[in-house]
Amino acid sequence: MTTTKPRRTGGRAARRALRAAPLETAKRPVQGGLSGGTLQVLSRPDLEAIHRAALHALEHIGLADAPRSGIDAMCAAGARLGDDARLRFPAALIEDMLARPRKDLVLHGRDRCNDLEPGGQRVYYGTGGAAVHVVDVEAGTYRESTAQDLQDAARIADTLDNIHFFQRPMVARDIIDNFEMDLNTVYACCSGTTKHIGTSISEPGFAPGIVSFLHMVAGSEDKWRARPFVSCSNCFVVPPMKFATESCETLEYCVRAGMPVLLLSAGQAGATAPASLAGAIVQAVAECLAGVFYIDAISPGHPFIFGTWPFVSDLRTGAMSGGSGEQALLNAGCAQMHQFYGFPGSAAAGFSDAKLPDMQAGWEQATSAVMAGLAGLNMVYEAAGMHASLLGFCHESLILADDMIGQTLRCVRGIEVNDETLALDALAEVCLHGPGHYLGQAQTLELMETEYVYPQFADRSSPREWDENGRPDLIARASLRKRKILAEPSAAQFDPALDGALRDRFPIRLPP
Repeated sequence: MTTTKPRRTGGRAARRALRAAPLETAKRPVQGGLSGGTLQVLSRPDLEAIHRAALHALEHIGLADAPRSGIDAMCAAGARLGDDARLRFPAALIEDMLARPRKDLVLHGRDRCNDLEPGGQRVYYGTGGAAVHVVDVEAGTYRESTAQDLQDAARIADTLDNIHFFQRPMVARDIIDNFEMDLNTVYACCSGTTKHIGTSISEPGFAPGIVSFLHMVAGSEDKWRARPFVSCSNCFVVPPMKFATESCETLEYCVRAGMPVLLLSAGQAGATAPASLAGAIVQAVAECLAGVFYIDAISPGHPFIFGTWPFVSDLRTGAMSGGSGEQALLNAGCAQMHQFYGFPGSAAAGFSDAKLPDMQAGWEQATSAVMAGLAGLNMVYEAAGMHASLLGFCHESLILADDMIGQTLRCVRGIEVNDETLALDALAEVCLHGPGHYLGQAQTLELMETEYVYPQFADRSSPREWDENGRPDLIARASLRKRKILAEPSAAQFDPALDGALRDRFPIRLPP
């Protein structure tokens, strides 16, 4: 008896045709705002113990060095100034603050399609940092970073699906005047991307000029206040448990100007924070709770990001070890504390101590990035392009991180279990009536673009194919992609009339 082999349907042509059609955002396998939270490194009793310890620290240790304006505002709201000039916060006062309802935070982009809604366990990845060097991958060397490097990074990030916001990742070392540096930083970011932007302001006196610039970009002060598309990353504390006086003055101005604020506590475990991981989280939580109280005393309900960013020291040398497993655990624990309080939160993950985009960089970046996402960290800063313990930035690493974060987000999304995904119909069709495999099967074709993430740069070919293809180099391909992006006009560039008006009023150093 002759049996006819079932004809395989679909095949490579069908798969290629399916992949050629662009997917709607909602149908993509990964996107910003996926819900994490499946990883819990702290138990509920752990969370409550950290909370109690933070309240104790605020009530009995307190914080020093607030500016006079901050002391007046916080004391009027119930804080107590001791004879030792430290502000202390009774536990009941903080509990009352935590019980007050808050609006959901929206971080706006200049383009509405880039708006973010951090909170709950929703996860977004972006850049960040203050690197003073750029990695030259061809020479394997470092050079000082410039305003043009910053604008190029913003332009690259604007094209990457898995980079959801752009926090300034490097310092414009070619601009000597500090106000002009801050101003050109904002110009470089805003002219490079329409995603939400984060920046820093070096001195309180610079804030009015930066805000005036943003009013012009937005079209008016009212339009800016309705959709503030830049947030201020504010290191309002100098760990351990001191306010940063000038930064607090900047904080006050930004709050009154309607700018969302990243309340940033960045102690280093074993140096400016306790060496125990739990203790480092306690200190960061206490400092940031003081920051929330500070903001509420000035403008109740003002939008903020709870920025517990405890870093890690290599205790043999004192050097930062941001690519360590301990750093990944700290980020995950902080994410749980943000959810404990119901605050939109952030930490730094996805950066490396490696000097170049090599194997060390890969494992360090991926370990902390995936743990942060699985823990439900809302805003994952410094997740792309950062090397040398935040001293160096690499454009090629930024591009490659888009692939890495895509895989990370797929882990965050998890496994959907329902009648369709259990696949009993597909199993019966293939085993009882089909060819004995699922290639070209209807469910396979249907799910191949919505269930699976395909990296742009990672090589999945066989050794033979890899050799036949000329042994493609990962870094060289990223460099080629960088050149192609920068050869095209920026999609975020300002209208010529607006750009001219900005240049007439402000000392813009970047070329038109």
